[in-house]
Amino acid sequence: MNPINATGQRMTNYRWVICAMLFFALVINYLDRQVLSLTWKNFIAPEFHWTDADYGMLTGVFSIVYAVAMLLAGRLVDRMGTKKGYLIAIFVWSTGACIHTVCGILTNGFVTGDWIWSFAGAREHLESSMAAVPAIALTVTSTSVWLFMIARVVLSLGEAGNFPCSIKAVAEYFPKKDRGFATGVFNSGSQIGALLAPFTIPVIAACYGWEMSFFIIGILGYLWMGVWIFVYRRPRENRRVNAAELAYIEQDNACDAVAEKTDFTAEQEPQDARVGLFKAFSFRQTWAVIFGRFLPDSVWWFLLFWAPAFVSEVYGYPTSSTEGMLAVFTIYLISMLSLAGSYLPTFFINRNRLNPYSGRMKAMLIFALFPLLGFGVMPLGRVSMWFPVIIIGIMAAAHQSWSANVYNVVSDMFPKAVVATVTGAAGLASGLGSFMSNYGAGELFTYADEVQMHFMGFEGKQAGYMIVFIAASVAYLVSWILMKLLVPRYKLVKL
Repeated sequence: MNPINATGQRMTNYRWVICAMLFFALVINYLDRQVLSLTWKNFIAPEFHWTDADYGMLTGVFSIVYAVAMLLAGRLVDRMGTKKGYLIAIFVWSTGACIHTVCGILTNGFVTGDWIWSFAGAREHLESSMAAVPAIALTVTSTSVWLFMIARVVLSLGEAGNFPCSIKAVAEYFPKKDRGFATGVFNSGSQIGALLAPFTIPVIAACYGWEMSFFIIGILGYLWMGVWIFVYRRPRENRRVNAAELAYIEQDNACDAVAEKTDFTAEQEPQDARVGLFKAFSFRQTWAVIFGRFLPDSVWWFLLFWAPAFVSEVYGYPTSSTEGMLAVFTIYLISMLSLAGSYLPTFFINRNRLNPYSGRMKAMLIFALFPLLGFGVMPLGRVSMWFPVIIIGIMAAAHQSWSANVYNVVSDMFPKAVVATVTGAAGLASGLGSFMSNYGAGELFTYADEVQMHFMGFEGKQAGYMIVFIAASVAYLVSWILMKLLVPRYKLVKL
């Protein structure tokens, strides 16, 4: 009998409440990430004399710490459970966001030795000291960068737990055929956060100082924690999940039992299975996800951290201007198309009776073709800023559709008990890719500006952007080919 109808009662939909909580957590997560990218060029850099290389180093350090922490966070989440793991993760990253608030005061204190405990007073005193002693500027820059680096490290340690917790929660509350769509729904929180950011963060920074933009956004995470404590239980322990919904959630158990008699290599999921970090890397499926995230995530993190600076530097619209805010808003508004794209694998699975992996790979090949438009970002930008804005938005939408499904390749082929561990292992690749793109971009742009590099008809920083967008355009297609070579067909992992 179909497990969906076996109970004979109307199914509850509490799994979507959990999905909504994951959505709001990601909105907060991406607001926290965007504060620095929306304030550094027009608010922080003038105060502390940062260069592109300084910002690139900060984003690069964030990425590398995030990468290593993801590797460990996944393992810890599998041990502690989704509820406790997420509480710890969001507490740490919200605290890290708030720590940014005092970096200006601490810079003033360390450099001048005069501790002034107000944002405005610290800034005025620091500026007057620098005017009197120009040589102090170098010390101010290096001190501020190191202090911000500490804050970014704390933020990255907490944010590393976000996706292992979210993907594990989706694996616990959704059958395989729905996980891509559910992930797409909660993953759209990243676009919503990015949509809200340009209209809130620069305004807060302009009205109350850049410090308050970190503080106000940071405290949102603490509010989310208060709700999560009362909302989350595992499905079998949750009184708000009735028998019909529980049967729907666990329908894959019966399907996997049938799979044992087919050409798939499968086993019934052991609920208490564990896998060590080193063993996780012994599976071809793990490496498929690693290659599915390394290059694509490097593109996404570049777009996230550098899009505001791109609009500001290439077209002269600061993030606090109406044009700058609209450009960044438009990029992430277009990226919301990914919500429709994330349903595509479910459509293929249901219509063509494909297994989850085949359905995802077919959809991901389509998603990999759209970033090829990136070749036109800089050439079409000579006509109008809105051409690159639209193309970058399409690339962001393609990435989010890709991302929603590559995450779930893990839960398709690994037991639920080890999903966070393997997600964390793949997250290491994501962070390394982000470090490569962000630190590398900062160094490239600084070098291109200093030597006035020429490339394909572009000069200076614009030549650097052209190089980066060419690499971004082909990243997804290369990743898809590598994934297909590693795991040509659906194969459940034996532990």
